Amino acid sequence: MFSRPDKIRVKLELCQILIDNTTQSAELSKKMFLVLIFYSLCFRCPVDVFGDEVKSVSVMEGDSVTLHTDIKLQTADVIEWRFGDKGIRIARINKTANIVRINDTVLDGRFRDRLQADAQTGDLTITNITTQHTGLYDVTNRKTPNIPYRFNVTVYAPLPVPVITRDSSQCSLLSLSSNCLLLCSVLNVRDVSLSWYKGNSLLSSISVSDLNIRLSLHLEVENQDNNTYSCVLNNTITNQTQHLNITQLCQPCSSLLYYISGAAAGSLMIVAAISMFCICRKHKDTHQEVQTGEDEITYADTTFHKRKMHKSIPAEDSNVVYGEVKKR
Repeated sequence: MFSRPDKIRVKLELCQILIDNTTQSAELSKKMFLVLIFYSLCFRCPVDVFGDEVKSVSVMEGDSVTLHTDIKLQTADVIEWRFGDKGIRIARINKTANIVRINDTVLDGRFRDRLQADAQTGDLTITNITTQHTGLYDVTNRKTPNIPYRFNVTVYAPLPVPVITRDSSQCSLLSLSSNCLLLCSVLNVRDVSLSWYKGNSLLSSISVSDLNIRLSLHLEVENQDNNTYSCVLNNTITNQTQHLNITQLCQPCSSLLYYISGAAAGSLMIVAAISMFCICRKHKDTHQEVQTGEDEITYADTTFHKRKMHKSIPAEDSNVVYGEVKKR
């Protein structure tokens, strides 16, 4: 018979064995579960899956672009091209019937007379492309309808040439700086970067993705700087460069103020001359009027006659009433 301590020890050993067996079973079940998931997801997958991988394509507006599927269509293959998030069909190729159908009237006709499909390879060509054709293009065949080949097409509009100007407020009567503050700017751009370069070295840069009405970048240089500066606007395809002419834009503020002062003095002299002319003209007109008045006066001799005084005597037949005068 086991003593009480021995019974307790045996029970503890049995519990430990049970726990170890349970842990091993759980690990085995976990491994079997993972193998089952791996089998269900990958064992039946095609070898040549393009999957969710998206190929990026960039093109300039007005050019043509061909989207290569890299699929050799078999005799019974049917391939479809779809555009946009809603997957609107724009082309369908039936190799068996040797029929290519283009749906270029969809989406308000933005693809009208612009699509070409190759019946042998399934490639799709977009001619005279515009920014309206930017988006996602999916191509599928009948063997793998749920596994599309995807192309993300980005169409860039032609880039404008940057404009470099000087900040006119810098040269004021209260600011006589020896430096030149410049501004490089462009209008109505998107998905671009605007940068200042000193030779081949990047000084500063700014990028935008959304449509920006006005994009600008400042640069401050010395008036007598002999280095080469340029402002560059670029996207992933092309760029436009404007070189800085320091001699033309960055004249010393003192010289500019001298020219401004000279122009102001000249303007004052012109105003003074006009005022003197007007005063002299008015004085001359007044003098002429006086002379004209003197010329029109006619003088005559004057004769004076002595006037005789007559006493007023009432007529006898006049009705005269006399009254008494009392003296005090």
